[in-house]
Amino acid sequence: MKYVHVGVNVTKINESIEFYSKVFGVEPVKSKSNYAKFLLDKPGINFTLNLKDEVRGNQVNHFGFQVETAEEILSHKKRLEKEGFFARDEMNTTCCYAVQDKFWVTDPDGNEWEFFYTKAESEIEDNTCCTG
Repeated sequence: MKYVHVGVNVTKINESIEFYSKVFGVEPVKSKSNYAKFLLDKPGINFTLNLKDEVRGNQVNHFGFQVETAEEILSHKKRLEKEGFFARDEMNTTCCYAVQDKFWVTDPDGNEWEFFYTKAESEIEDNTCCTG
């Protein structure tokens, strides 16, 4: 397998292209009036935006990127804040039976993206995490 594919329905294609170009750090490889495609090699993801008149309900809890170091979290957070995003951070938090450093950004349609680094495993589950 080369790529994981994720297709997201959006109502604001231009705003979404701008958001994801900044989050991913690359421009889409294909961009139309109702569609955009990003191909990322690391992580391997084929990510598409599909314009819809309306998006109701959220069938997805959230999306995320797991990084390899605590420094990488701070680097991505700083990079995205420079792009004008508010990054809600949760440093040294227990979530999903792990101690993590993380932050969140939200796309124009309300989908949340989590950048996280797992510092240690935990026997505790904080059920308020990963809820946006």
